[in-house]
Amino acid sequence: VQLQASGGGLVQPGGSLRLSCDVTTHTFTNYGGGWLRQAPGKEREFVAGISFSGGSTEYADFVKGRFTISRDNAKNTVYLQMNSLKPEDAATYYCAIKRGLWYGTSWFEYDYWGQGTLVTVSS
Repeated sequence: VQLQASGGGLVQPGGSLRLSCDVTTHTFTNYGGGWLRQAPGKEREFVAGISFSGGSTEYADFVKGRFTISRDNAKNTVYLQMNSLKPEDAATYYCAIKRGLWYGTSWFEYDYWGQGTLVTVSS
């Protein structure tokens, strides 16, 4: 199983980015998905999770109403649409998948990880 995250970059406060995570596996729907992030000097934290079907999602309080997680099971891809970005959202964002049908809300629950994509929010 391999995950490839992309879509990070430099954006001004208030701007938007869309992260993508392409997953190489023949059994994508056997996994829940998630996005987590880690800023320098901080622990990796949960951002958003999505169930195997996409029918259930969960968000950290600090991104609710601004970020949207989704998945396209035909393309083996998980997305994170990030709107109204704030400087405190700057971090390396990691996509991850978890065996089973549901997502996890802690980093140690995930089984496979992408390499991370850097998001910088600055004017």
